[in-house]
Amino acid sequence: MTTTEIKTNDRTTTPATTVRSNNAIGRLDFAKSAPKVFRAVIGLDAAARAGLDPTLVELVQIRASHLNRCAYCLHMHTTDARKAGESEDRLHMVAVWQEADHFFTEREQAALALTDVVTRIGDAGVPDEVYDRAAAHFDEEELAHLLALILTINTWNRIALSTAKRAGTDER
Repeated sequence: MTTTEIKTNDRTTTPATTVRSNNAIGRLDFAKSAPKVFRAVIGLDAAARAGLDPTLVELVQIRASHLNRCAYCLHMHTTDARKAGESEDRLHMVAVWQEADHFFTEREQAALALTDVVTRIGDAGVPDEVYDRAAAHFDEEELAHLLALILTINTWNRIALSTAKRAGTDER
């Protein structure tokens, strides 16, 4: 393991640990070690996606993976988005969507804003204006599914990061 310094939003530095794994699995094979939990997360993921536009699903998963610095999930979801026909321009702009909002619809921007605050919920909770913006673009069922999707990708990011999954090694 190596320790590096990273910048946080408040411009302070905190130690960050980088895990280097010599195998594709990482620290442990989560699916084999906790199969019931793994299947439950897969079920939550499938239920969350139901009724949401597949393009929006990928944008949300890419954004959360950027914020969580999860290279494994970022690689997987950008690959999936490309296969689904997403443009390279939009994929490159997800990381800076607020500065490149013209690449995204109002609905996508609302979803990305909600993804940002829910992923970083410890910073300031979920401000009313962000929630209200999303609620203006999604009906209650869609909004519940969007929240579930954001929660699910954050769970997947934490599993991948905790088990040291390596980008480009997904076995799907």
